[in-house]
Amino acid sequence: MYYLKNIDQDDQHAKTALSIREEFEKREASFISPFGMLSSASKGRAREEEPCPVRTVYQQDRDRIVFSNSFRRLKHKTQVFLSPLGDHYRTRLTHTLEVAEVARTISRAMRLNEDLAEAIALAHDLGHTPFGHSGETALKEIFSPDFSHNIQSLRVVDILERSGSGLNLTYEVCDGIVKHSKGFGGDILPADSKDKACTIEGQVVRIADIIAYLNHDLDDAIRSGVIAIDQVPKSCLEILGESHSQRAITMIRDLIFSSQVHDNQVDLQLSEPVFSAMTNLREFLYENVYRSERVHAEFVKAKKMISEIYTYFLSHPDDLSLRLKSMEIDVVYSYKVLPERIICDFIASITDRYILNLYNELFVPAPLV
Repeated sequence: MYYLKNIDQDDQHAKTALSIREEFEKREASFISPFGMLSSASKGRAREEEPCPVRTVYQQDRDRIVFSNSFRRLKHKTQVFLSPLGDHYRTRLTHTLEVAEVARTISRAMRLNEDLAEAIALAHDLGHTPFGHSGETALKEIFSPDFSHNIQSLRVVDILERSGSGLNLTYEVCDGIVKHSKGFGGDILPADSKDKACTIEGQVVRIADIIAYLNHDLDDAIRSGVIAIDQVPKSCLEILGESHSQRAITMIRDLIFSSQVHDNQVDLQLSEPVFSAMTNLREFLYENVYRSERVHAEFVKAKKMISEIYTYFLSHPDDLSLRLKSMEIDVVYSYKVLPERIICDFIASITDRYILNLYNELFVPAPLV
């Protein structure tokens, strides 16, 4: 490698490492679109840090997310089907990985910052509750109507990770996390600028999230027998494709080739036929999968469990403190923080299998030995 030549042995590693990051940032400036986000132009972190000699700020963010406890817990959190026995059903973790892949593909084709898009995608659901959207609904009802998994995801990376010190991610990644969704059923393409991420990469992740779940939730619903393929509106299949791969390719390509530049800004768009098909498919999934009798019945049970555990910890704060510590969420809360906020953080952090075991421990009588 050319930059290893003529460097004294004593300081070789320092100079080489420094040049790796700087060289990469120079390459970014040569191939990233004028509308993309350069790593060197980041607004930075809430707490200033020395730059990494090897990785850009967004590469650092991605690594911090992947190595976090909350990221690992996603493997045991529900996507749609609670504690599925089949090996091929999606979990919140596999959903996250699919979103990241879709976001990277779109970003690469549009010459955007792939590392930024990937970091946002990998973190976008870190604050998601156990039992999917039923858990989120439960916390809206018992904690606060303002609870949302995207705001909780920001809370995870800002406060809850690393025993209260947070991951100290960049401004652009945090902004993308918050604005990846406006809740269950938010607009595919938000019209209001305040609902859009400050970077095109963040806006791409929002659409990549919808592309991913429309596709794999349909796939899982058919696999589970909740719906049959012949129930899916024919217009959706004709436009988007009959198979998982065909639908993914159609939606991704359509976004890439339909997006336009207006007033020196990229306007992410979908063609009318594909946008209509995606909207219709989402409505079909809401009515026939997410709100189906079979799925809803399990969600009712999940909400009951969360509500009872929430109530239990209101009168057992010492038990809650011990469990938070064992989960490495040993946050030093301000005296102004209500117990309800702490319990909410705990419930939003735990996995499906953790809450099932906890419920059995707290409320199911154990047989005498």
